[in-house]
Amino acid sequence: MKKIMMTLAATVLMAAPSLAADIAAGKAKSAVCAACHGQAGVSAVPMYPNLAGQKEEYLKKQLKDFKSGARKDPVMAPMAMPLSDEDIANLSAYYASLK
Repeated sequence: MKKIMMTLAATVLMAAPSLAADIAAGKAKSAVCAACHGQAGVSAVPMYPNLAGQKEEYLKKQLKDFKSGARKDPVMAPMAMPLSDEDIANLSAYYASLK
């Protein structure tokens, strides 16, 4: 029974959204993003994706991939490059919180 409870607890912790992310800080940092992705994460330009309501982990992965060069884009790479891991977590949490 202990093993089951420990496994369940570990699963819940790994599946839970990051508690360290600061949505308000993400919103403040998103001012630059708004130029292409819209003020509330909904782009008016079809070639730029909507970020509002995307899954937090997906957004983190994409930003980290742009930053590392694993995902290539001449616009996003320089935008992601100066972001810290904390910035990425905060931005991802902010956009995931929008519906």
